[in-house]
Amino acid sequence: MEINKTINKVLKSGLITWILLLAIWSIGSLFYTPDFLPNPIITLDGAKTLVTSGKLWTDILVSMSRVLKGWTAGLLFAIPVGLVVGNFKWASYVFEPFLNFFRFVPAIGFITLFLLWFGVEEKSKVALIFYAVIFPVMVNTIAGVRSVDHSLIEAAESMGASKRRTFFTVVFPSAIPNIFTGVRLGLSSAIICIVAAEMLAASEGLGYLIYTSRLFYRTDWIFAGIFTLGLIGLLADKLLRFLGKKFLYRFGVR
Repeated sequence: MEINKTINKVLKSGLITWILLLAIWSIGSLFYTPDFLPNPIITLDGAKTLVTSGKLWTDILVSMSRVLKGWTAGLLFAIPVGLVVGNFKWASYVFEPFLNFFRFVPAIGFITLFLLWFGVEEKSKVALIFYAVIFPVMVNTIAGVRSVDHSLIEAAESMGASKRRTFFTVVFPSAIPNIFTGVRLGLSSAIICIVAAEMLAASEGLGYLIYTSRLFYRTDWIFAGIFTLGLIGLLADKLLRFLGKKFLYRFGVR
């Protein structure tokens, strides 16, 4: 019985998946030079070099600062707009054609324009992240508003609640799980976007590190940057989920 519990815990932790990945990576690296595919030990040594020199920490702080600014701005814009579009037909008629068109245009397609409009400094990168964030957040917010059980709305109105009160006591709370999903998706979009932006127009950041490491044939640094991004994304999402469960549990966030 105890053995079965231990096996289940190991399976749930994903440890076996990581062990298999490391094994495949190690075996695969035997057939290539370190410049093409460094093994895990060489990659770890490269990561240590970046950490001890302070470069990795600097790049992490720069990238995450840009992500936080663009993500926060995107949430502050997309959630209110999504609530309005989802709740009012006139807003749906006005905004949804633009939403349904531009959400299929990737942020990377606007890099050149944003560099032209905002310059090569921080504004262009934050604006690009803002653009990448607003669509998943807005779409999920609209879906959350429209998925509210109409019987709840009718019940509130039959008891004399105004439309405003019904919105804040029924519609908005019911939409929170969908909004929270959009917030999480927006964060992943922000991290993906900053890598592309920093590869093309930056002098610092994880995207810049990954892109410029090829010039020195430091494939181990490229892998270190990639794994750092994955780790940051994983930890950020876990933190969001923890906060969601702790503070939004009564609204149905799990």
